[in-house]
Amino acid sequence: MQNERFDLGYGIMMAEDFPKPTSRPDVNRDRHLYLLGLDYQMNGSVCRCVLRSVGLSLHSSPLRMTKATHRATNIMQKRMHSFAPMSNGSNAAGGQLRLKGIVFDMDGTLCLPQNYMFAEMRQAVNIPKGSDILDYIHALPEKEQKEAFGKIQDIERTAMSKQVPQAGLVSLMEFLDQHEIRKGICTRNFDTPVNHLLSNHLPRHINPFSPIITRDFRPPKPSPAGILHIAHAWGITDTADVPTSPPEERQLPMIMVGDSIDDIIAGHDAGAMTVLLRSEGKEELEKDPRTHLVISRLDELIALLKNGLTAVR
Repeated sequence: MQNERFDLGYGIMMAEDFPKPTSRPDVNRDRHLYLLGLDYQMNGSVCRCVLRSVGLSLHSSPLRMTKATHRATNIMQKRMHSFAPMSNGSNAAGGQLRLKGIVFDMDGTLCLPQNYMFAEMRQAVNIPKGSDILDYIHALPEKEQKEAFGKIQDIERTAMSKQVPQAGLVSLMEFLDQHEIRKGICTRNFDTPVNHLLSNHLPRHINPFSPIITRDFRPPKPSPAGILHIAHAWGITDTADVPTSPPEERQLPMIMVGDSIDDIIAGHDAGAMTVLLRSEGKEELEKDPRTHLVISRLDELIALLKNGLTAVR
């Protein structure tokens, strides 16, 4: 049996000569495709598209696809986000992107988490547990909305005086500036605490973050709209509109760093690589398939970026 291997960007594929003669009356083709990879349940429509592509490249008759939904070696592997090394003299390997910019969440990412705020907000505005705070307030009548946001902002102003920068914050920002990597912020907070953090916990020689997406931007995370607005401002995308195509088909040369499920969903759906900053109580998020990498402190990214960054899932 002679094997031929192909890499179409969706994993390694192998086309094998099918044994002849066969006792299977339903098999009348001379090719049989095997999709090799990790544990990944095949999607029928995607596989059919890939099969057609391979069939054309082989100049052979159409290929028969065997469905597989169980653990096996004949599985389709999705393409991994990968960035070229930034160290001096390094070159990009085939398929690697050149990183253009990183978007950061604020609370819990640029500064230590202040999760106690959320319980105070719910109590102040009588928001039921399980309801999204911003969605709940936006659904209120205009006058009540204004009053609710006033209470929320009072809590945030009090908390901002207790902000503590994340370990490795300054060294990572200096590294990104040295390599001319753009920096942006996408947060559900309002602008005053953001400006307080940047003014009080980053040296003046650090290049500014731009754009900075705050609560005034709608829709907020977990929508990818804010991140795509930043991508458009950086010239990465032609439009800030949210595409209808799957994120895997439009990987962007940017990273979203955050500590919450909203950050990870927004980054993933925008087409960015997602990096989770580890925090207590969010261990399940480390296993989420939309989380591409996990770090324990911000400056861990420096060595990863120097050597080349590849998603682990």
